[in-house]
Amino acid sequence: MIAGRYLRSRRRDAGVSVIAGFSFIGIMLGVAALIIVMSVMNGFRGELLTRILGVNGHVIMQPIDTPLTDYDEVAKRVAGVAGVAYTMPLVQGQVLATGAGSTSTGALVKGVRGADLQKLTPVSSNIQLGSIEHFDTSQGVAIGSRLAQSLGLGLGDSITLVSPEGDVTPLGVTPRVKAYPVVAIFEIGLSEYDASYVYMPLTEAQLFFNSEDKAQSIEIFLDNPDQVVSLQGPIEQAAGRPNYTVTWQRMNESFFSALEVERNVMFIILTLIVLVAALNIISGLFMLVKDKGRDIAIMRTMGATRGSIMRVFLITGASIGIAGTLAGFVLGTLFCLNIENLRQFFSWVSGTTLFNPEFYFLSRLPAEIDPSEVATVVAMAIGLSFLATILPSWQASKLDPVEALRYE
Repeated sequence: MIAGRYLRSRRRDAGVSVIAGFSFIGIMLGVAALIIVMSVMNGFRGELLTRILGVNGHVIMQPIDTPLTDYDEVAKRVAGVAGVAYTMPLVQGQVLATGAGSTSTGALVKGVRGADLQKLTPVSSNIQLGSIEHFDTSQGVAIGSRLAQSLGLGLGDSITLVSPEGDVTPLGVTPRVKAYPVVAIFEIGLSEYDASYVYMPLTEAQLFFNSEDKAQSIEIFLDNPDQVVSLQGPIEQAAGRPNYTVTWQRMNESFFSALEVERNVMFIILTLIVLVAALNIISGLFMLVKDKGRDIAIMRTMGATRGSIMRVFLITGASIGIAGTLAGFVLGTLFCLNIENLRQFFSWVSGTTLFNPEFYFLSRLPAEIDPSEVATVVAMAIGLSFLATILPSWQASKLDPVEALRYE
């Protein structure tokens, strides 16, 4: 009751109330910012990981010494390893892609079997136009939505691909140029892939890249990508031929390490907001103790113990921290649950594209709330709030009635 009275604003306590209000707002914004930033970075990492691992193999196997002409047999043997979901022989190469007009851009052609393309759910489940049901016999290609947009292509239009590794003539190697109809347009949701990937039937890619009857590599997809290290050895042995394998962790090590470092640094920086707000609680309580010296003296003469006085100011300061933390939790959670709608709203208000997919990889802003991280943030904020109240409360409890009246 006494702590509640001290928290309510009165004219002579205006300075204390202002500091308490700023402390409340600071803790609320700090907790909300921590929850929002950590959730967005979790979602960003999760979406990138899901899309990268959904389109690219978890283990890439390449031949040593001899060409991979027995790719069918090798793929079947590797697919029999426990923990391997499926395998995908691959022929790929960089090309120059040209649309109906004069617009050209670089692209990555991946030659795959139709059955394997059906298993790539980020592609097969996100076909916007066309179909890949008869992909092997279509003699056409499936391209990303952003690539189609940049080249001005639609379903049924022809895309011209130019490869520097073409036919060998007496005058040297001439680039190979061939046009293919667009039989499907997909949107993975990862802007880099949607703007550059072209899927071609394996037999067509073998002809286009002068790799008749052989594959360049075999992409291996696992049931659990996190088990890639333990399965790398059995996969190499099951191949039954000299080979070299690279895991997805090795290929994307620097990228995901940078994300992890950025995530940790942002957590530390935003924690300082909560710490500054907690320090405001200290200054506000010290002012309150000075202002309530006469009240402390009266309560002590009425029989209040030092512990009672300390509890009054502990509750006063902790109430600010707990209320700010709960408000920040609610604000941060609501923001994360509606983050894509809010992004579109602010983009509409500002007239610009916030988090442009061309720079941030993803076509939408993700947020993945981790309950354990949210609990850590809430516990940290409440803990700092309680710690901030100890020194002023202890100072108040030390005053005896005579000193308190003089202090007043």
